[in-house]
Amino acid sequence: MKTFFKNILVLAVMLGTCTGYANASLEVPTFNSVKKGNSISVTDAVGEVVFSGLINYDGNISHLYDFSQLKDGIYTIEVEKAFEIEVNIVEVKNHNVNFLNKKSEKIFKPVFRTENNRLMISKIALNNSKMEIELYYDNELIHSEMANGSDILNRVYKFDNTVKGEYTAVVKSNGRVFTETFKI
Repeated sequence: MKTFFKNILVLAVMLGTCTGYANASLEVPTFNSVKKGNSISVTDAVGEVVFSGLINYDGNISHLYDFSQLKDGIYTIEVEKAFEIEVNIVEVKNHNVNFLNKKSEKIFKPVFRTENNRLMISKIALNNSKMEIELYYDNELIHSEMANGSDILNRVYKFDNTVKGEYTAVVKSNGRVFTETFKI
């Protein structure tokens, strides 16, 4: 009888321990803050896009796309938002999805604003403090520079308001190219 109660006590302690581990939260990215109009792309290990589209609702991305249905392999998932690109890497193995990076990488996009005959470019540079800027008028390069800074990169360009037409600003940063077309 003593052995029986001892075994019950051991079983209760083990069950309590297992329950404690089951309630522990695992920090993985879940794309909970996607908004209608954001875009998503899923790329395989060789760079081939296997899915690309617009998000049609606010909420969690796992309701939009079932990543477990992908073939076994490693995939890069990018959600492009208004001012940033959220990048996660997942591994799919036997229909199980495993996030390989515990926190998603965020690439901040440059913000372009035009006011009167000025172009203002701002970029949060937490993960890369360099940005190459090229300005074009009628597809002809009129200015080029490399901007280096700290946490925030800012540039203001004043254009001759007598030279009307279409301009294009090209910003290269984080291995990506961002363009903005505007008129003066």
